Amino acid sequence: MPRFTRLARATTMALLLISTTARADIAIVINEASPVRQLSHSEAVNIFMGRYRRLPDNSVALPIDQAPLKARFYRALVQKDMAEINSYWARLVFSGRASPPQQTETLDDVVDIVTHNANALGYVDAGLLPPHLRVLLTLSESP
Repeated sequence: MPRFTRLARATTMALLLISTTARADIAIVINEASPVRQLSHSEAVNIFMGRYRRLPDNSVALPIDQAPLKARFYRALVQKDMAEINSYWARLVFSGRASPPQQTETLDDVVDIVTHNANALGYVDAGLLPPHLRVLLTLSESP
């Protein structure tokens, strides 16, 4: 019986470790040369949901969506799934009020755009954060 208990504990610990590392936080990042140092949660919602496209320093914001993280990001940002986000953007685009963030397909694309544009902000898995980008806000996924 003790051998089974040790095995069960070891398996449980391994599963906990895997589950906690599989879902890292999401960091909203900007070019390190930008004068913007932080972003509030409400400012991030307003920028990525097309309500207001200005950074805290009043410069025009260029939000970038990353396809592989998009569902996790919007779940953490506004607690909505992709069907709700797509419906939201369809209404805004149809009415002519706003356009969705530019979409990229890879982390490298986000890093390239943010590195070469001081007003671009994107999001990355915090565990894969490039060292030359500044973190403005970190979002945690709710369980």
